[in-house]
Amino acid sequence: MASTRSRQWVGNRVLMTLLVAAVASVGLLPFASLSPNRLASGQSVMLWEASASWQLAAFALIGLALLLAALARPLSVRTALWLSLIATLPLLALDFQALGGYAHRALVDASPAARVSQGATFWILLFVCVLIAIDALQRLRLGMAGRALYGMAALAVIAACFCGDLLAPLSIMREFANQRDNFVDQLIRHLLLVGGALVPALLVGLPLGLMANRRARLRNGLFSVLNVFQTLPSIAVFGLLIAPLSALGRAVPWLGDLGVSGIGVAPAIIALVLYSLLPIVRNTYSGLAGVSSGALEAARGMGMTPRQILWQVEIPLALPVILSGLRIVTVQAIGLVVVAALIGAGGFGAFIFQGLGQYAIDLVLLGAIPTIVLAVIADFALQILVSLSRPAGTR
Repeated sequence: MASTRSRQWVGNRVLMTLLVAAVASVGLLPFASLSPNRLASGQSVMLWEASASWQLAAFALIGLALLLAALARPLSVRTALWLSLIATLPLLALDFQALGGYAHRALVDASPAARVSQGATFWILLFVCVLIAIDALQRLRLGMAGRALYGMAALAVIAACFCGDLLAPLSIMREFANQRDNFVDQLIRHLLLVGGALVPALLVGLPLGLMANRRARLRNGLFSVLNVFQTLPSIAVFGLLIAPLSALGRAVPWLGDLGVSGIGVAPAIIALVLYSLLPIVRNTYSGLAGVSSGALEAARGMGMTPRQILWQVEIPLALPVILSGLRIVTVQAIGLVVVAALIGAGGFGAFIFQGLGQYAIDLVLLGAIPTIVLAVIADFALQILVSLSRPAGTR
C-alpha cells in the first residue's frame, strides 16, 4: 500500500533518490575544509557555514525546482525532465561559486600556508548534477546533437568558474600553479602513452579479429590466450616485463638507445597493448560475424571480389561494433597509464603516487581529476563516432 502511494506521488524515483542523497549530504557531511597547511588535517565546514545568504536561497530554490520535477504532479513527464535538466546547470555553477567564495573569505586573515579544500558535499552535489543530467538525457531520448549541446553548456559553466580568480585560492589550484609546467609535460606524456598503445593494438588486433572470423579452428585458442592477458593484474605484468626487457636492452645496444629497458615507456606500452587486444579482437570478430548473410550474398551476386566485399561491405557494416571496442580500450588505457607511473612511465599517475607519498590529497586529485576528465571526453567523442558510423535508419 505504501509502495503504491509512493508511486502515485513520485514521478521520477531516480531524481527523488538523488535529491534525498544531496539533502542528506548537506546535513551530514562537510562542504569544505580549512587547514593550516597542505599536509595537516582541516577543520570541517558545512554548506550553510560556507555559503552566503543569497547562495543558500539559490540552493533552496533549485532544490524546490528539482523536487517539483520529481513529483508525479502537477508537471507532465516531459516538462519535469526538462526542468530537472535545466536546473542542474545553475546547481553546478552554484556548487563551484559557493566553494570559491568561501575560500576567498576564509583566507583573508589566514596564514599564507593555509589551504581550503573541497569536502564530501561538494563532490556529492557535483556527481548528483551529472547523474540527474544523464538520467534526464536518456529519458528525453535526445539525439547526439542535443546531448553535445548540453555537454558544451555544462563545460562552459565549469570553464567560466575556472577562468577567473574564483577558484584560485583552493588548495588543488595552488598545487596546479606549483606544477604548471610539469602538468603540461605529464599531460602530453599521458596522451602519448595512450596513443602509443592504441596504434599497435589496432594494427595487431584488427587482423586477429578478421582471422578469428575466417578461421573457426583458431578462434577458441586465440580468445583463450587473450583472456589470460586480460585477467593478469597490471602491476604483475609490469613486474614480469622488467627482467626480459632489461636483458634485451643490454643485449641489443641499439634497442637500449631507443629506450627499451625494464622501466619507463617500453614496458608500459607493451602491457597496455596486451590489455587492449581482447576488446579489439572480440569486437572486430563480433562486428564481422554480425554482417547478414543476405548482404554478403548480394555482394557476391554483383560480382565483387572477396577483398571488395571485405572493404566495401563487411567493414562498413561492422564499423560501429569495432569502434565500440576502441571506445572500451581507450577509456581502459587512459586509466591504466596511471598505474604505469609506478615504473617511471610518467603521466598523471606521477602526481597521484607523489601525492600519496607526501600524504597530500590535493596533489593526488591533481592527477586523478584530469584522468577522469580525459576518460569522459574520450568516451563521449568515440560515442559520437559510433553513432555516426551506423548506417542511416539504424541510429
